[in-house]
Amino acid sequence: MTDLSHPAPQFSPDDAERLAKDIFGVEGTASPLDSERDRNYRIKTEIDAGWILKIVNSTEPKIESEFQTALLHHLGRAAPDLMVPHLKESRAGDFLASTVAANGEAHAVRLVGWLAGKPLAEVGRTTELMRSFGRSLGELDRALQGFIHPGALRDLDWDLRHAKRARQRLHFIRDESRRAILERFIAAFEDKVEPKLSRLRSQVIHNDANDWNILVDEHDHQRISGVIDFGDAVHTVLIAEVAIACAYAILDMEDPIGAAATLAAGFHERYPLQAEEIDVLFNLIAMRLVTSVTFSASRHEQTGDNPYLAISEAPAWRLLEKMDAMNPRLATAILRKACGFDAIEGAGAVRRWISDNSRSFADVVRPAAAQMTKAIVPYGDPAHVMTVASAEQRPEEATKWWDDFSARHKVTLGIGPWGEARTVYTDKAFESRFIEGKRRIHHLGVDLFMPAQTPLFTPLAATVKSVEVEREPLGYGGLVLLEHRPEGCPPFNTLWGHMAHEALERLKPGDRLEAGDLVGYMGGIGENGGWTPHLHFQVSSDTELTAAEIIGVGEAAYLDVWEDLFPDVAALTKIPPEAFGQTGRTREEIISKRRELLLPNLSISYSEPIKFVRGEGAWLIDNFGRAYLDCFNNVCHLGHSHPDVVEAVSRQAAVLNTNTRYLHDNIVEYAERLTATLPAGLAVASFACSGSEANSLMLRMARNHTGHNEAIVLDWAYHGTTQELIDLSAYKYKRKGGKGRPDHVYEAVIPDSYHAPESWPHAEHAKRFAQSVADHIEAMRRDGRSPGFFIAESIPSVAGQVFLPDGYLKEVYAMVRAAGGLCLADEVQVGFGRVGSHWWAFETQDVVPDIVSMGKPIGNGHPMSAVVTTREVADSFNNGMEYFNTFAGNPVSCAIGLAVLNAIERDRLRENALSVGNYLLDGFRKMQQRFDIIGDVRGLGLFLGIELVVDRKTKAPATDLARKINDGARERGILMGTEGPHDNVLKMRPPMVFSQANADHLLDVLSASFEAALK
Repeated sequence: MTDLSHPAPQFSPDDAERLAKDIFGVEGTASPLDSERDRNYRIKTEIDAGWILKIVNSTEPKIESEFQTALLHHLGRAAPDLMVPHLKESRAGDFLASTVAANGEAHAVRLVGWLAGKPLAEVGRTTELMRSFGRSLGELDRALQGFIHPGALRDLDWDLRHAKRARQRLHFIRDESRRAILERFIAAFEDKVEPKLSRLRSQVIHNDANDWNILVDEHDHQRISGVIDFGDAVHTVLIAEVAIACAYAILDMEDPIGAAATLAAGFHERYPLQAEEIDVLFNLIAMRLVTSVTFSASRHEQTGDNPYLAISEAPAWRLLEKMDAMNPRLATAILRKACGFDAIEGAGAVRRWISDNSRSFADVVRPAAAQMTKAIVPYGDPAHVMTVASAEQRPEEATKWWDDFSARHKVTLGIGPWGEARTVYTDKAFESRFIEGKRRIHHLGVDLFMPAQTPLFTPLAATVKSVEVEREPLGYGGLVLLEHRPEGCPPFNTLWGHMAHEALERLKPGDRLEAGDLVGYMGGIGENGGWTPHLHFQVSSDTELTAAEIIGVGEAAYLDVWEDLFPDVAALTKIPPEAFGQTGRTREEIISKRRELLLPNLSISYSEPIKFVRGEGAWLIDNFGRAYLDCFNNVCHLGHSHPDVVEAVSRQAAVLNTNTRYLHDNIVEYAERLTATLPAGLAVASFACSGSEANSLMLRMARNHTGHNEAIVLDWAYHGTTQELIDLSAYKYKRKGGKGRPDHVYEAVIPDSYHAPESWPHAEHAKRFAQSVADHIEAMRRDGRSPGFFIAESIPSVAGQVFLPDGYLKEVYAMVRAAGGLCLADEVQVGFGRVGSHWWAFETQDVVPDIVSMGKPIGNGHPMSAVVTTREVADSFNNGMEYFNTFAGNPVSCAIGLAVLNAIERDRLRENALSVGNYLLDGFRKMQQRFDIIGDVRGLGLFLGIELVVDRKTKAPATDLARKINDGARERGILMGTEGPHDNVLKMRPPMVFSQANADHLLDVLSASFEAALK
């Protein structure tokens, strides 16, 4: 063991320069560096960053010098990018050399690279710097994991496992109050920490990450640039590394535990800590400081003004005094939460249990809180007369105001919410013990305001832990603490504050109370701490805290911690959440949050977006209660909140929901029912969760079957959100942000008869438009290629509700198949009877595709989709690679799908779609006679479009007018959209339950919107 009283090696700068040159071949200028027991010199050279020459104290055992050298050598190999000193090999090929001083003492010598940086001691501490510090130490110790050397197994007073040795130095502390602080920390270490250390992870650690051994980037003071001086490295408990670093890094910070939590969290990011380790961290931080100040006191006469030994002594005492005033369990909760753990073990389980069992609790007050007229007590308003009077300890005035208010508004129960910020807590007791200059202002319980002597009852079985009186002004007055141990839940306590003192005589610790038993009575002003009569009711997930230690008000900075330790007790009192105010944000707040949190290219409908909170049938109701007729959202095929779908979800989800690797009836029943709606041959189904997933699966099948990737698509097509589908969607790849058409994609002309050349006979539209596909097939043939597939929406939607010319698909399918390709129908938008005349829009073309995809309306808002194909294609897809989709085809989804099919058939919704659709088309055409801007009216069933043009002859798009009319309809309570390459097509696809009365309303609003736009 090194003799700490032995003088440092006697070598001059000239000696150091000679040693560096002779032993390591490095020429430079030496300048001394501070050291406690060794002799260190910086060697500046002209060719590199420079070096540090360490001449080791002659009393240091050889094994320790070899250990430090081996450690640095290990780091150089295991983690070469770590910012730690790297060894310089001697001329003799060693990393550890030796020399002899003039007095004959032998010294080990090594040379390590100089690390640039500014000592942490000379840099202002910030949260980001503390996190960087923690990360750096975590990376270091992760690299040291598994490293061992005999020299690491040494007895070192600075090893925190031996921290209680500081007791032997307590007599050097002359100040009795300071000595008492140290005695308390040592006793806590011996009682609660030392017995746990043997069960914690141990390894080699740096063991001295004080603020002079940590370097900060000179150009970026938020980043650690190096860790130096491994002279105290030892094999000990891992958490000691974090504790030692915290002990020095958090000195004189306004929020030392918050800083320690940030440092620990940074370490945890790089080298995950265990909860058991964090549980001893607070005390170990203190014990490092205890060790430091006792050593400093014991050796003060020997060291004099040596700054190395006197490291941060005054700040250390200030921190010890602060920590002595803190509750260790609360501090530990802050540290645990910062690292992602519950603030106390089981806190999350307590909260969940209370939430899940809220209906089973006995009533705290009678009649039940839910049955009473309630109002929020205005303590959240700092200027309110009741708040001011309470803060100034004028409870009679505050009580009079509340009683008068309650009488006028017939309020029988006042409520003080959990988490509410209040200025009413003015006593010195509410100053934060953790954050200098801050007060505790956030309420951590629920207040129930009723007249004095109102009886109060325990909501569940309990054991009395304590009954006491807190007599400080604005304190609790009568105070009862109960412990609850419900089955299936960790134990927790409830705190009952501001009670009448009669409980002191009636209740005793250990008494057993059953649910619904009397706990006590609300105390009057003279016995409740000087407040308007009320109960402060609070849960504590930490059953080790005494009633006096449970804080009823907490700091804003640690509200997430207090929420774990002292969760919202509203559910335990059975107060409905609506009593605390409306939920949700305002429209403006939502827009702001979307901009902050969501992708910026996630669009919002309308210049004045609408917040909807409820839907019913063809109507959507906004947060102000206004109903809008929904002519746009085709996902809710049967109408919003359809009772059959709601019932199917509830019924099946309550029984079973699993995946397709297990057998259940719903999937085969649904597949059978679904395929029965399709033409013969389309008989094999598979399921997915979205239209994009279905289309991707359809592409896999086609490519696998044909062996070709070449795709023929329609201009302005849209098939989904994945990259492979964007590559097939001209609507995406030709617009802003798109990358253009990929080489394997061949884009056919959109077969829009309204925009066909006037020279084309109408009867030839199908053949003429199909020629574009034929040309692409011929181009492929010339290049030695052939089509893998042709894919098209059966009615192109985003292209502007384009209805294909009769016979178009028959022409195209024939030529694609002749060239070896498959024909794919995208029915994601238009399927499930929306066209009225048929189940599927492709049927209107008298064709049968090889594969069909289905999506949006399939689940009436539930995320599901399907692909149906032929047996031949399905068999070829069975190539040995499993198709499995975790959620697709689950029993709940299939139950919903069946409910949708049942409603369509039972309620004859196809017939309704055709009838109402024709009614609307007739009305649109009448409007066309009135408004010249209506260039074309098109539709089938409830898939409808009105194309607006500036001039019917040129057919130039009337984009601005379309936007005005769309906005005008919205202002008048109708929701629809605009589509097409020029956004000049009014798009309508209302729910299948759309009635003739709905249609009349739509026609009236459209007419008024046209008239207003054209003025």
